[in-house]
Amino acid sequence: MLGKNLKPFDRIKEGITFDDVLLIPKRSSVESRKNISTKSILSRNIELNIPIVSANMDTVTESAMAIAMARLGGIGIVHRFLSIEQQVREIVRVKRSESILIEKPITISPDRSLEEAKELMAQYGIGGIVVIDENSRVVGIITTRDIKFEERDQLLVKDVMTKDVITAPEGTSIYEAKEILKANKIEKLPIVDEFGKLKGLITAKDIVKREEYPEACKDSKGRLRVGAAIGVKGDYFERAEALIQVDCDVLVIDIAHGHSDLAIKAASKIKEKFSKVEVIAGNVATPQGVKDLIDAGVDAVKVGVGSGSICITRIVTGAGVPQLTAILNCAKIAHEYNIPIIADGGIRNSGDITKALAAGASSVMIGSLLAGTDESPGITIIRPDGRYKMSRGMASLAAAIDRKIREKGLEEIDESELLEYVPEGVEAMVPYKGKTTEVIAKLVGGLRSGMSYCGASTIRELQEKAEFILISEASIRENLPHDVKLLY
Repeated sequence: MLGKNLKPFDRIKEGITFDDVLLIPKRSSVESRKNISTKSILSRNIELNIPIVSANMDTVTESAMAIAMARLGGIGIVHRFLSIEQQVREIVRVKRSESILIEKPITISPDRSLEEAKELMAQYGIGGIVVIDENSRVVGIITTRDIKFEERDQLLVKDVMTKDVITAPEGTSIYEAKEILKANKIEKLPIVDEFGKLKGLITAKDIVKREEYPEACKDSKGRLRVGAAIGVKGDYFERAEALIQVDCDVLVIDIAHGHSDLAIKAASKIKEKFSKVEVIAGNVATPQGVKDLIDAGVDAVKVGVGSGSICITRIVTGAGVPQLTAILNCAKIAHEYNIPIIADGGIRNSGDITKALAAGASSVMIGSLLAGTDESPGITIIRPDGRYKMSRGMASLAAAIDRKIREKGLEEIDESELLEYVPEGVEAMVPYKGKTTEVIAKLVGGLRSGMSYCGASTIRELQEKAEFILISEASIRENLPHDVKLLY
């Protein structure tokens, strides 16, 4: 028998996505696209120089991708399908990759073995370790140059380290440090107090990176910013605590249906306990979903249900909202509370980024566009028609199996659990794309061009001036190359 509440039979709402619209060109005073600012915000207190976030997928973002994204002015969110220790290690690699001053450099005792020194270098991806005595005084430094051809791992650090170490006092500026490094032809400069105790480390690499990537997204200590995903059940709170301890900049509550009691409770609990950490939650597709998460205390909301290229949620569940409509509706309520939204999913090209930002998003999250780069996890697959890398939805069957193996071990997996599992994602191959730098350069270049067509020199101005026009199927075909034979 039909219920009395016949809401599903009321007027059916309309929804549109990126391909259904174009931005109307406006008079522009932009003289050079280089003058266009792509600065935006990720969350309440974190700024970005480019409004692009790499997705928290296990085929997209670990430390290599997060480092590349932050250097370019965006940010990467390290996926949560690792042990807590592994995820923490990925965050530490990003935070240690460059800094104005490394406040807690990796150190070793002169009486430890060379084998231990090599293991530390490999673990943290560093080329040198400061050697200190039991009183934290600097007594030497051991670098890859010292151990390059040394195969006797049983030797002690003090037997191979460089003993005459050039140091600098606390308060040494970056300019002064650069001059000391240059004059002495060294790459690492320990900073010490008046008693010779280690207080930090400045490296030539960090100074070079500062000059090479002036638009990098960094924290107040000059370290690259990075985010990490957590869940809403199991070890999520313990994971959050461990990530915060290593200065992870932002936590992303990762759940397919973010407008749920589980997500709201997790966000409230984390913000109540760790009020200073930035928290992003999602994914949602409605204004009410945004409001409920804002009421829970989040600093940004991810918007998008079923729009990702490897997501089949809409097919499996019948639920979702076309992405552009979701952004337009959610941005309206988010802007009332001065909380940014992140458009997550459906981005296939730079024009889609322009449309998402024009519709009210402060940044976009991309996955498959970056899954084929050098910095994405996984191996390159060579096929007769070219090179590929794998991409998969985190709700895919393969991802579910990997999670079970990590949590229980291969022998403990219950096949019945997997048979009952309903995937909402697929596994796929994406063409190899080269370096992340090249992909992002094209996307940002397209965004700048799109902003100039709208007569906007900032993202805020884009949102104020943007005007969409609905287009037909014939118009969509007109958008593409037509009536010609492509050369490649």
